[in-house]
Amino acid sequence: MTDDPNAASGPKFLGKTSPLPASPEEALLDYVPNPRAGELYLTRFAAPEFTSLCPVTGQPDFAHLVIDYAPDQTIVESKSLKLFLGSFRNHAAFHEDCTVGIGKRLFDEMQPRWLRIGGYWYPRGGIPIDVFWQSGEVPAGLWVPEQGVAPYRGRG
Repeated sequence: MTDDPNAASGPKFLGKTSPLPASPEEALLDYVPNPRAGELYLTRFAAPEFTSLCPVTGQPDFAHLVIDYAPDQTIVESKSLKLFLGSFRNHAAFHEDCTVGIGKRLFDEMQPRWLRIGGYWYPRGGIPIDVFWQSGEVPAGLWVPEQGVAPYRGRG
């Protein structure tokens, strides 16, 4: 749960014109009460057009992110998540830092029962990099489908 004293006033971005945050640190994530608190279920966000910058060359990096989580008391509001992910567009960081950092921030702030993120990065220098992080063991009884992103195959 968030420590934001304005959390009770509702989502800050939903239904409003919202500029893209300049950096992930400036981005605010909204969390709202889980309408099915007490139920064990999985929520999935797929971001097939995620971008960031290489911290060495400044060249763009592209990934397909899949975020799965089992909510507890709160859920992340999707527009704020979209703005947060978009804030990486001009952020220079290695694939591992982006992927794990996104997962940890969501987990630390939202405090779901469980969360995992898969970062399927497109090749640079001929090598695709896939990065995975999860908060712990999958809760008993939770149906967790495959993330559905095929391994990179190139032209072949």
